[in-house]
Amino acid sequence: MSQNNRFHKSKEQEMDKIFYIATSNLLNFALPNRSYYDNMQPYTNEQYNRKLNGLYELLKNAKSDIYAFQEVWDEKALQDLALKLGFEPSQVLAPMASNDPASTLTLGQGAQDTPALAIITKHKVLEWQLLTDFPELAVVDIPDEGPYRSFNRPPLVATLEVYGQPITVITTHLKSKRPHYLRDAQGNRLEDYDNPLLRVRAKLRSLCMRAAEAAALRLFMIDILHKTRHPLILLGDMNDVTDSVTTQLLAETSEVIYDKAMRDVALFDAAQVQTSYGWMKDVAYTHLYQGMPEVIDQLFVSEEFLVDGKFSLGEVERVDYFNDHLKQDYEDRFSDHGIVRAKIKLK
Repeated sequence: MSQNNRFHKSKEQEMDKIFYIATSNLLNFALPNRSYYDNMQPYTNEQYNRKLNGLYELLKNAKSDIYAFQEVWDEKALQDLALKLGFEPSQVLAPMASNDPASTLTLGQGAQDTPALAIITKHKVLEWQLLTDFPELAVVDIPDEGPYRSFNRPPLVATLEVYGQPITVITTHLKSKRPHYLRDAQGNRLEDYDNPLLRVRAKLRSLCMRAAEAAALRLFMIDILHKTRHPLILLGDMNDVTDSVTTQLLAETSEVIYDKAMRDVALFDAAQVQTSYGWMKDVAYTHLYQGMPEVIDQLFVSEEFLVDGKFSLGEVERVDYFNDHLKQDYEDRFSDHGIVRAKIKLK
């Protein structure tokens, strides 16, 4: 082989080790003519096709190999979207939204009561699992309700083989900041939603729930990261900003400043550790909460993706935010969240 050919082969191999990964909240993506929330009308066939095409137009620009999704009600709907994006139906993983009658999780009825997490991936899935019950260390008492012991929306954990490298990808959707009011077994209101004092109590419940979910997920990830060289990517709708108490409970990035050994189990905001276009983090937002722009859809990586890391297996070259659609009127948005995408290069 000539020196020239060796050079070209080396460049091709290097390019082959680049992959893109993105996260997006799909805002109640469900099949037509099926009820998902009691207070929401099902999509008509026309509305469904409009939603499907609208999501495709948003996501096609991200051009990712791996998509992590939140608010999926039907796996079949996601398969329709996957086909438009150039994937195969078999590359969709949405166990809590399955429309397969043989599914023991859903009996083929899709997600029930609350939407599910999902991924689409062009890379081989080596194994996957759902996180349901909390470790005892994460169980907390919710005011007026008692122990909170399990995820409302089970995070989806998948280990993918990316160019020969196993990488664990976790997509999650933590409890929102929306007030959590008390209801009876039939779902009837037990509290006055217009009482500002009770609203404080209800928001306290939401915070406690989100914190417990963050703690439970954190404990699970420590088992994967502690004294290993296994790369991990956490992404999804954290429902709070990067520096918030609950998000830092997940990541513990700030601990690294005082204790370098914490790099072993800490997670790093991909936008903060990207090796180019670092200014993008200063102009980014992924959601408008009560009219204020904020980044609540996030992508975190383990130390194996730090370019200067002792055990580096790759680097985050760039993070991009797709959010122009958030400037449209609410009824014209096919998603009320921006898309976060990272370009990652393996060594």
